[in-house]
Amino acid sequence: MARPKGPSIELLYRDAALVGVNKPSGTVVHRGWAKDEVVVMTVTRDLIGQWVYPLHRLDRGTSGVVLFGLSSAIAARANRCFETGQVRKRYLALVRGITPAAGTIDHPVPNKAKGPRVAAVTHYRRLDTFERFSLVEALPETGRLHQIRRHLKHISHPLVGDVNYGKGEINRMFRSRFGLHRLALHAVSIALPHPETDNLVTIVAPLTDDFAGPLAQMGLLPAAQAAVAAPVSAAEPGPKKTTSRPPGSGPGQAS
Repeated sequence: MARPKGPSIELLYRDAALVGVNKPSGTVVHRGWAKDEVVVMTVTRDLIGQWVYPLHRLDRGTSGVVLFGLSSAIAARANRCFETGQVRKRYLALVRGITPAAGTIDHPVPNKAKGPRVAAVTHYRRLDTFERFSLVEALPETGRLHQIRRHLKHISHPLVGDVNYGKGEINRMFRSRFGLHRLALHAVSIALPHPETDNLVTIVAPLTDDFAGPLAQMGLLPAAQAAVAAPVSAAEPGPKKTTSRPPGSGPGQAS
């Protein structure tokens, strides 16, 4: 029997050690408890013709940048960057309500389905608003299970399209009014010390059409695109080295 065809995945970055792709919403990074026959890891492997090693995860509903190592040794070195807080990640989220202009959510959350609560910190800032909804940029300091989704719910601003932590009537309204049939969360960028050179590598994922289209209908796309294009700030949590993008450039789970 032929293997199911995988989704079309955009290659964002590749060098001798790392490869980054733009994960579509609705896909899983690798096989875990999910039973999906096609996962982003195998699609990426087939795309570049080389085995890849996942360095982190995104939730099924989250789109955006996912990074893989090209050897187990590279993956081990990169994973130490995640474990020691040297990785900087940015997300865009559409949430219910008008959030404060900026803030920090310091609230413990479980790091596994039935595990104990552990320390978790997310910084955020409001980028724009539409009616009674806010487009926010989220900057997680830690990478806990569903961290951003749990944290935004904790401050009474759940994500649009979130079937676990959001509001069903709002999700249905966005499906019918704007055609938003997904979680309104996109991993914009990831920055970390290169596992071979130690130079800071920043990989940016453009908005996927299924998120950009609804944002455009709400008039939020310019603010979202400006956030995607913005340089990584030295004030954000993470490494503070000179950015390096090798030729050909185009774990935690905070989502």
